[in-house]
Formats: sequence, C-alpha cells, structure tokens
Amino acid sequence: MSNHMREIRAREGDLIETYDNLIFDVKGLIHPPDRVIAYVRYIQDPSGDRQRKNILYKKVYSLSEREKLLESKYSQYLYYDPIFGERLEGVPIKCLSILYQPSKKVLELLKTPTSDKVEKKAIKFVQCLHDTSRVPLEKLGLSGSILLGLHTKKSDIDLIVYGRKNCLAMHKTLKQLMKEEKSHVSPYNLDDLKRLYSFRSRDTQMPLEDFLRIERQKFSQGKYKDKDFFIRFLVDWDEVNEKYGDKKYIPMGNARIKAKIVDASNSIFTPCSYQISKTEILEGNKSHLIKEIVSFRGRFCEQAVEGETIIAQGKVEKTIEKDKKQHLRLILGAKVSDFMLSKHTKNL
Repeated sequence: MSNHMREIRAREGDLIETYDNLIFDVKGLIHPPDRVIAYVRYIQDPSGDRQRKNILYKKVYSLSEREKLLESKYSQYLYYDPIFGERLEGVPIKCLSILYQPSKKVLELLKTPTSDKVEKKAIKFVQCLHDTSRVPLEKLGLSGSILLGLHTKKSDIDLIVYGRKNCLAMHKTLKQLMKEEKSHVSPYNLDDLKRLYSFRSRDTQMPLEDFLRIERQKFSQGKYKDKDFFIRFLVDWDEVNEKYGDKKYIPMGNARIKAKIVDASNSIFTPCSYQISKTEILEGNKSHLIKEIVSFRGRFCEQAVEGETIIAQGKVEKTIEKDKKQHLRLILGAKVSDFMLSKHTKNL
C-alpha cells in the first residue's frame, strides 16, 4: 500500500474493502493512527445473494455473527483498544485496499447516467431532497450496498448528510415532506414498522408496542415512493473537535437508569447523545452519577425528546479528558439487552 493511505481519514458511512476481500462498515469519526474502527459487513461467499463483477457476496447482519466470523477466520481485525477500553473490530491501514466514500458515489451517479433502477431511484431521492432543502449536493452521500454496487432490487437507500447546519435543514425538510401527500416521501406505516421490528429484534430486544410508539416519531427513516430509506446525520470534519487519545474511556460495568432528558439537540446525529439529569440508578453501582447517554448506532437516534423521563440500560463508561476532568456516560447498542424507553410505557 502506498504511503498516502497512511494518512487516511475515514468516517461513519464510509466502507472499506481489504486485501483479503472483506468489506467493513466504518464506525464513528475517531480512529487510532494505524487502523480504522470498522465492522465486517460483506464477505465473498459462493452461496451469497449479492453479486459484483461475477463474484458472489453474503451480507453479515448481527453484531454477534460479525464477531464470530472474525474470531474464527480473520482474528487480525479484532483488537483491544487502550483508549476506548474494549475489544473492537478494526482494519489495520496496511490491510486497506479501497476506501468507498458516500459523497463520491452521489457525484458519480450525477455525472454518469445509470440504467440500474435502484441507483436511479436513489439519485432521484437525493435530487428531491437537495431541491427542497438546498443542502449542497457535495454534502450528501449514498452509503450501504448502493455505494458498493452490491444492492439487490429490495435494497433500501442509505443516505448521509454532512455538516451540522445541513443536517438540521434536512431534518426539517423531511418533517415537511412527510406531511405532504404529493412529495413521494412518507413515514413508515404499521406494516413497515412491524417488518423493521422483526429485523431489529436480532440485535435489540424491545416490546413491539414501545418500538412502534418510538419509531413513529422519527424522521430519519421512511419511504421514497416504494423504497425504504434511512438517513444518517453526521457532523463534518471541521466540526469534529476530538482527536484519538484526547479522551480516555474506561468501562465501569452495566446499569439500568431512570433520568430526565435535558438536552436532545444531538439526538439526530451519529453518534447520538442525550444530556440527562435527576439520574437514578435502578440496577448497577448506586454511587455512579451518569450525566449523558451515547450511542454509535443509528437505531438509537431520535429515541427521546427534551423533558421526557426515560429508563435506559447499557454499559457505563468513565470519560477522562486531558485536563483530568471526568464524567460518566451510558453507552447503548453493544448488547441485545440495551434499550432506552420513555418512563410512561406500561412494559417497564
């Protein structure tokens, strides 16, 4: 690999192909200097249902399945990270063959007309959102299977918006479009949500009634014509104010808490965060004073609003900054048992 790859900047929504033909989803915006934190997503498999250049691929879905695959065959992509204080999946820079960037895919499809129906619909959706929101086209990206050319007729549209201001404008636009009958952009109906629930249940357990109530209030997902879409909102590079090593994260066990959401202004972003107060430890170390809930998984975006009292369960982590300031946060999404629900639900 040439040396310029060593200065790589990869972020959430980018995809990485390795020299041994694995394809990984990049996670988060902060990575160690010698590797990119990313989770395996596609593998070459003669029984796979995805095809590219006459090679068949299989999509790996659940987190546990991904980890088992790497443990059994590709242990070089599992490592202990001393800054994040846990074992993670990550691609060493020397193993990186291709970096796929969502914004480049949008520009490529705009420049070169495609006959592929899924790609056509995806780029029309991008143009529709651009025309309505005025978010610059170069600040929009297409991720997921479309970015790789590994999509099927059933594949959904994974869209990325870059930059805080652009994200807020796009979120407002989606809210408006979902109320307009002629916009072709609609929220999920009951059948769509039940289908989503059966898919999500592999990784996140939650009573159906609660799932329906929470997911109905989200604008980051829905349908464009007959095609599912999911949108990730990311801050842009010049808005990332943390470098790898600026903070250290120490696992402090698990907890179930009750708290009030006092700031949900970062709830649409990936990673998402919620500032909390009046925290009560229901299970776990009672002396822990948790001030924040964070998740690196899109499914926990728009999960609660300001003023709401929630109950949440996840991993407790101590964050230590360079000036030795520290606080505790609750991380959601590492385990199937992690959740966040508003307190009034009868299922708690």
